[in-house]
Order: sequence, then structure tokens, then C-alpha cells
Amino acid sequence: MLYLFILAGFVLLMAGGEVLVRGAVALAARLGVSPLLVGLTVVGFGTSTPELVTSLDAAFAGAPGIAVGNVIGSNIANILLILGIAALLMPVAVDRRAFLRDGGVALIAALAAVAVVLAGALSRPAGALLVLGLGAYIAVAFWRDRGSADPDAAPPRHGPAVAAALALGGIALTVFGARLLVQGATDLATAWGVPETVIGLTVVAVGTSLPELATAVVAAMRRQGDIAFGNVVGSNIYNILGILGVTALVRPIPVPPEIAAFDIWVMLAATVALTAVAVTGWRVTRGEGAALVAAYAAYCAVLFLG
Repeated sequence: MLYLFILAGFVLLMAGGEVLVRGAVALAARLGVSPLLVGLTVVGFGTSTPELVTSLDAAFAGAPGIAVGNVIGSNIANILLILGIAALLMPVAVDRRAFLRDGGVALIAALAAVAVVLAGALSRPAGALLVLGLGAYIAVAFWRDRGSADPDAAPPRHGPAVAAALALGGIALTVFGARLLVQGATDLATAWGVPETVIGLTVVAVGTSLPELATAVVAAMRRQGDIAFGNVVGSNIYNILGILGVTALVRPIPVPPEIAAFDIWVMLAATVALTAVAVTGWRVTRGEGAALVAAYAAYCAVLFLG
């Protein structure tokens, strides 16, 4: 039954990713904004829904290793694994102007996560500051990007209602598919005796990041690199400012010391690596993608061997 869940989840993820990318591209054209902005907001935030549900469930269940590890691990996986795989399939172009804004926010969010984790607990004041920061970022991003859609682009095939329905339907399919996969993979890992924090940082983190993976892979194959890159950056910003923030507001929890000692620094290093591969030629090449995936494999090896 567990393997059936995993297979069904994978099928739903790929189908949802295809529908989501189609809807996101049409929605960007209808709203008069760039596909990158839609990738940062609608796609990035929508595909992060599994992380929000998982972290809140874990916080109320008294499992801080999964609640915090899910967010930190997802951000690591988004950059090293998901962006790496997308670049291996097709080099990902990076918009210079947009990245100077959004990449800086991603780095600031990563530093904020370091500060919260080193404080030893997710507190309500810290959560309020994170959520306020997310609201300010979204408002500024839409204000600066309004009317930046390509005027020479072909007119969208779908109306605004259909485009929005496709985007939301794609998100729903990917979220449901990810939930099936996470359930099956978590039960298998628990049966094998894997520690809670390691499950949160790897199995749950990768599982809840599968919507981002499906979306990034489909976007890369359809040569929509701005959606793939924006999805990763937007998801990482939302994971920290939105998910950690909401979790802290709803249910303050302690931060496992092993995350403060090692994993938060890996996340910060991955964010710096994201900046480095983005600004070198303003594209993520296949070679850089291979290096990112290799770094993720090394990180997982350290976790499981440790």
C-alpha cells in the first residue's frame, strides 16, 4: 500500500506540474506581470502549501524536529536538488533586474532564519516580524513588476478565470500528490528506524518540496526557466517568512540543537551558492546544476552516516 501511495503521488505531481505551469504563464500575461513574478508568488507560495501543513501538524504534535527541519531541509533541497535537476535538464536563464531584488530578499530571509534558529526557539514576536516581512515583500514585488510583461509575446490562449483555475488546479494536484508521497515515505523511514530530525530534514523536506520539483522540471522542459527559477526563490522566501512565521505565531516551539549546529549553516551556504550560480553569466548551467545535485547528495550522506 505504501508503494502504491508513492506511485500515485508521483503521477499526480507530474500532471499537476504540467497544468500549473500552463496556468501560471497564462496568468502572468493576463495580469500584465512577468512569469518570474508569478513564479515567485502564485507558483512559489502555492507549491509551498505542503510545507505549511506539515510544519503546523508537527508543531501541534510536539515534533519540533519535523516542524523546523521540514522548512530548513526544504530550502536546502529547493536549491541544491530541485534547481540542480532543472538546470541539468535545461540551463536556467536568470533575469538580472528581478534577481537583484528577489535574490537579495532570499538572502535576507536566510539570515533571518539563522537568527531565529540560533535564538533557540520559534517565538511569537519573531513570527510576527517574519510574516510582516513577507507581506511587505509581496506588496513591493507586485508594485515594481506591474506592467513588465513582454509586449511582443503572443496573446494568452486562456482567459483570466481559466488561467487562474489551471494554476490553482495544478497546485491542488501537486499538493495532494506530495501528501501521498510524504505519507508513504515517512512511514517507510519510521519503520527503518530513521531519527525524527533526519526524517524532517530529508524525507519530509524532499517530499513536501516535490511540487516545486515537478513544477521546475516541467518549466525547464517547456523552456520557461523564469518560472522554474522564480519558483525556487519564491518558495524559499515563503518557507522562512511565511511558514516559520505562521508556525511561530500559532505554536511557538523549541529549535532542535542539531539543526542550529549544522543544518541552518548548510541552508545559508546553499543560499549563497544560489546567488553565485545566478550572477555568473545570469544563467544556471548544466555543470552548475550537477555541482548542486552532488552537494545535496553529500549533505544527505553526512546526515544519514552521522
